[in-house]
Amino acid sequence: MDFELLQWELSLVPSLAESANDARITLWLNEGFPNPYTLEDAERFIDAAQKDSRSFHRAIVSEGKVLGGIDLAFNRGAMRYGADLGYWLTPACWGRGIMTEAVRRFCGTAFAETDICRIQAEVFAPNAASLRVLEKCGFCREGVKRRSVFKNGEFYDSIVMALIKE
Repeated sequence: MDFELLQWELSLVPSLAESANDARITLWLNEGFPNPYTLEDAERFIDAAQKDSRSFHRAIVSEGKVLGGIDLAFNRGAMRYGADLGYWLTPACWGRGIMTEAVRRFCGTAFAETDICRIQAEVFAPNAASLRVLEKCGFCREGVKRRSVFKNGEFYDSIVMALIKE
């Protein structure tokens, strides 16, 4: 499936609200991703993404429809040359290689357009699909943070993955 990584625009609000309104998306995300996901949530997110100078946000869009989102949150201080990666994809698109290609393109763009030299992702250990995406994109497993996540009524380990600019 062809797709583009686009800056978030308010014209994407209806499509974002539709694509993001699925509880399965939140299963392995940190807190803060609303469910249900309303038009107001979409508008609030896009407005914040447009104003956020400490992050690098993109919409994953195919034929005008939002398939997901991907972003980097830039670190500060002595860690300012690193950033934390986050992403989500609407379940109808799972298992098609879309996120692998989106992460690959997005990280290449981020390395080319910013001064960061390290991109890190922290994945909840049971999220095997996300770990596979990162491994296919060249991320290396750097460590395990034991019982660092409390989600869905249980404690989980998280896996630290990183990609270094070559």
